[in-house]
Amino acid sequence: MFHDLFAIPQLFGYLAFIFGVGCFLQKSDLRFKAFMSIECISYVIHFWLLGNPTAAASSAVSVGRSLASMRSRSPWVALFFVLLSLGMGVWLASGWLSLLPIIASCVGTTALFLLKGIRMRALMLLGTLLWLINNIVSGSYGGTLLELVILSTNSWTIWRLWLDGQQRLA
Repeated sequence: MFHDLFAIPQLFGYLAFIFGVGCFLQKSDLRFKAFMSIECISYVIHFWLLGNPTAAASSAVSVGRSLASMRSRSPWVALFFVLLSLGMGVWLASGWLSLLPIIASCVGTTALFLLKGIRMRALMLLGTLLWLINNIVSGSYGGTLLELVILSTNSWTIWRLWLDGQQRLA
């Protein structure tokens, strides 16, 4: 089971882990999206090497989505990425579990384009849970660790943002 902890596919999962943790520690939405782009590039390679095409495709769409969301908040751009994710899902899905990264991508797209601050990060928690299940099923050590850490770091950042808002009200 642990003989492949340092196999090439797992190393890319660990790289995604590093950038993913950095992503959810950011209070700046722009830095959040930049870190997420790098995390997703690592995930594309990781899931491709693990033989999970829907997760690799979802991550590839997420790279473009994260970069586009840095420049646009258009619902039409969001719709394009949701439809692209759904199209990839229909094309590549091999069962209901393989749809989890596609659904997570649609949730993430909605969060990144239509929400900001605490609301964006709260919706990202749903995507985190979907990715966690996918990563466990895929045998992704770094990805599983990432999603577990994201649950806590994202919650911590939401708490910090909430406190910042409370201090402004005081």
